Amino acid sequence: MSSLFAPATLGPLTLRNRIIKAATFEGRTPDGVVTPELVEFHRRIAAGGAAMTTVAYLSVAPGGRTDSGAVWLRPEVVAGLRTLTDAVHDEGALAAAQIGHAGPVANAASNGTAAYAPGRMFNPLGMRRTRACTEADIERITSEYVTGARLCVQAGFDSIEVHLGHNYLLSAFLSPAFNKRDDRFGGSLENRARFARQVMQAVRVAAGNRVAVTAKLNMVDGVPGGLRIEDSLQVAQWLAEDG
Repeated sequence: MSSLFAPATLGPLTLRNRIIKAATFEGRTPDGVVTPELVEFHRRIAAGGAAMTTVAYLSVAPGGRTDSGAVWLRPEVVAGLRTLTDAVHDEGALAAAQIGHAGPVANAASNGTAAYAPGRMFNPLGMRRTRACTEADIERITSEYVTGARLCVQAGFDSIEVHLGHNYLLSAFLSPAFNKRDDRFGGSLENRARFARQVMQAVRVAAGNRVAVTAKLNMVDGVPGGLRIEDSLQVAQWLAEDG
């Protein structure tokens, strides 16, 4: 138990203890922008003694939002996010940003733009079919992750967590249950992991060496034919080897 309260390192960071507030839905951005309520939510976590609190969920693109209430990373939200990270830092804690693209679990009806997936599939959230990612889409979305990571750095975040779980876009590419592609982004686990690894490496470069970069990866999909734990362990090993 004593080690729980001992300092720890996470990449370039020193944590005051080993307690990190995970990225969970706060419900405090009804208009998709930072609010005083969101700032206070995370300030209180920091004041309570956690080493780091994680803001969830920051989308890298309008179509990557879970719905229109999710924050989309763009220059207009940086000042609000800076207010949040400043408040957390004033309490002696660090701030992490969870970034991602919701992909097939984006509510296309709420967002007013198409949801993307490895292939066309029905999305019950928006009651419409997803758009299959082309290679051009993959490159564009990778660049959107880069932009999002840079904005997080500008906003004062100490760590960036890339969402690779729960059938969000990169998770859907990893999963054999959802990824039925026959190109270099489908088929083998190495191919299915190509998009996620490409994004993680791009974010790592964009974040610089003063910011930690982590990945949220679910270990099993929990559906027939989905991602297995041995697959996830291999993906985690590749991510570690990639830096």
